Amino acid sequence: MSDPTIITAISIAVTILFMMGVPVFLVIAYWVIGMSFVLELPLLNMGAALQDVFTDGFALLAMPLFILTGDLINRSGIARRLSDFAYACLGWVRGGLAMASLGACGLFAAISGSNSATTATIGSMLHPEMVKGGYDERFSAATAAAGGTVGIIIPPSIIFIVYGFLMNLPISDLFVAGIIPGAMMVGGMMLACFIVCWRNGWGYLIPLSLLRVFKTSIGAWLGFFAIGLVLWGIYTGKFSPTEAAGVTVGFGIIAGLASWVVSKTLRMDQTKDWSEKSAVSMLVVEGFTVPQIPGIVMRSAQITGILAPLIAVSVVMQQILSLLGAQQVIGDFVTSMGGYHAVLFTAMAIVFVSGMILESLPVTIILAPILAPIAASVGVDPIHFSVIFLVGASIGFITPPYGLNLYVASGVTGVPYFRLLRYTTFYLAALISVWVFVALTPELALALLPER
Repeated sequence: MSDPTIITAISIAVTILFMMGVPVFLVIAYWVIGMSFVLELPLLNMGAALQDVFTDGFALLAMPLFILTGDLINRSGIARRLSDFAYACLGWVRGGLAMASLGACGLFAAISGSNSATTATIGSMLHPEMVKGGYDERFSAATAAAGGTVGIIIPPSIIFIVYGFLMNLPISDLFVAGIIPGAMMVGGMMLACFIVCWRNGWGYLIPLSLLRVFKTSIGAWLGFFAIGLVLWGIYTGKFSPTEAAGVTVGFGIIAGLASWVVSKTLRMDQTKDWSEKSAVSMLVVEGFTVPQIPGIVMRSAQITGILAPLIAVSVVMQQILSLLGAQQVIGDFVTSMGGYHAVLFTAMAIVFVSGMILESLPVTIILAPILAPIAASVGVDPIHFSVIFLVGASIGFITPPYGLNLYVASGVTGVPYFRLLRYTTFYLAALISVWVFVALTPELALALLPER
């Protein structure tokens, strides 16, 4: 057989594996290994790429640290306090608990930097409460999946770190640029959520209580402090994203251990409702013990152990696609579109379609080096394009046939994957509308960057 025939056969085979449910990392790895044999490339390329993931880019060290931060925040009970505050603020509105779930996703994303961690954490906490609160279980699970999309936009974003590493852009600027678009994504989904819940009459309303808002805000103070610490440090230049990640890990450990000691010493019952607690007792979260830390670190290490090889394999995949001429074909096609808006929307369409079948990490590694220079050549600001690119990639998390967040939400809620799809359409419409608006309005991404 000729090489094109073999290449086609390998591509069809891995596509079948993907459709059978084989994890995307293994699918990409099988394709890369097969192509390496066909093109007579040494398999050592993958090992070298894996080594380069952390040795060549100091900024990438922030990735496992922010993942660990999210796990520490969740295990200590801080994530729960953030969701309680969001519900206190929005529970009096039709669909308030669902909207609070989206708001909690935004707050948790501002600490964890991960879409899947956000979906898993908030989904597992609030899905049962939403079902008990009169919401359709499919809609509840879809809400958790949609809320997690902001995990790669609202800083600190793991994918922003990878993007900045690939394109040699200041990661601090990328983080700041994602603040307003990320907030708009949350707001757009909240509006869609309100409309759907209002039409269906879903959700039990709670009275607006300023006392409840006040006490839950006190209870969430550690989460607010962590968010503020990251944003302040990065925005003012006091520390780099990697240093910020290290600082938040230290904060998460100290806060968790200290809270457990104080809670046990003062015999605080953390199972009590907010109304039964004093304002002082709301300051303390459940926390965790020293023996529990290795288990938390191990879970974060498992996630990092998946992401790091995926980055390495995706880098090699990018090299193979270049040898096959795919990058040149894509580049020529986008360039041929001509003007500013034609190139911009063509690039957006490619990112959107790619996000339907691939996770955001390989999409970023493969397509960003191709599309970003072309967009820059027609006058699109590199920072602005990074936001456009990653908002589009984030939408892919709830777009079949892949839709990583849909799988995560299905796993933590028990709702079958295909039963979620109907209720994601409302959120997809909201996110795409925000995406187009952000693309047409560069000021939204650049407003908080004074030098631009």
